[in-house]
Amino acid sequence: MATTRLYLDARAVKRGEPAPLTISITKHGVAAYLPLHVKILPNQWDAKLGKVKDNPNKTVLNAYIQTQKQKVDSLLLQLTADGELTKLSAIQIRNIIKERIDPTTEDGSLFLNRFKAYIDSRNKQRTKELYQETYKRIMQYDSKAGQLSFEQIGKDWLTKFDTFLTQYEPSQNSRSIHFRNIRAVFNDAIDNEITTHYPFRKFMVRPVPTAKRAYSVERLRELFNYPVLPHEQKYVDMFKLIFFLIGINVVDLCNLTKVENGRIVYQRSKTSRLYNIKVEPEAQEIIDRYRGIKKLLNVADNFASAHTYMSTINRALKHNGVLAAKLVN
Repeated sequence: MATTRLYLDARAVKRGEPAPLTISITKHGVAAYLPLHVKILPNQWDAKLGKVKDNPNKTVLNAYIQTQKQKVDSLLLQLTADGELTKLSAIQIRNIIKERIDPTTEDGSLFLNRFKAYIDSRNKQRTKELYQETYKRIMQYDSKAGQLSFEQIGKDWLTKFDTFLTQYEPSQNSRSIHFRNIRAVFNDAIDNEITTHYPFRKFMVRPVPTAKRAYSVERLRELFNYPVLPHEQKYVDMFKLIFFLIGINVVDLCNLTKVENGRIVYQRSKTSRLYNIKVEPEAQEIIDRYRGIKKLLNVADNFASAHTYMSTINRALKHNGVLAAKLVN
């Protein structure tokens, strides 16, 4: 049995600010909230009577609120008569009612709609690109994915998706990135009370540990002295600089702005961890040779993005047979 009541949701509202009015749908002690797109001050709400008070628009607001609640109660009765209510959770009931009240509104409770919204909410362009790649693979795998609810994404769906991905990405570590992205969208939907369904309790794709790729001092000397053509020297120099700066990521290397008091201080773009690195004379020599206008190095002056440069330097090093190219990934 599901019950409804009008509820002013002031849980995340600061003192003195208006709070959103909702219809609380409760089943088996779990509540889901249907927004009414109305905000009022807490002192303007009579929780006992379920009415707006001391508000100049209280008559109009109360009429609207009661109409919406009657619609919800009628739909609950319909779900009960159809025998659907017993198998639905409070969140699923809320999502069905929301869609039936306004079928023209894009259903934010659907898996891919929420996935798109999650992509848009990411700040870093590279992160957006990774999620967009997962979105593209999902659409390739399941042409009807746009109509799926979170509850329809189960262990069987994920297992078959994993099998599909092996056509394009044999590496288990590459495939695990897609499932990490899907899992993040599920966690976000759960946090926002879109669903309680979580298939990753039964389905897991664990990344495989990467083998250590440390080089001996002798091997590094060999790589540093590798003969190259003059126009390729700049790529080997950047490999050396990455080594001198304790394995700095190429994206962070391209975004460096200055050397101050003999040190480079930067925040890693991927993890936000702060690094403070001493610039040795060998590193300073390379930096001086490739001084930039926009950034510390002239990479930003010559390439559209760090990712474009990363592809270029990898190709150049591999073309020369420099196995250390993998170190700049």
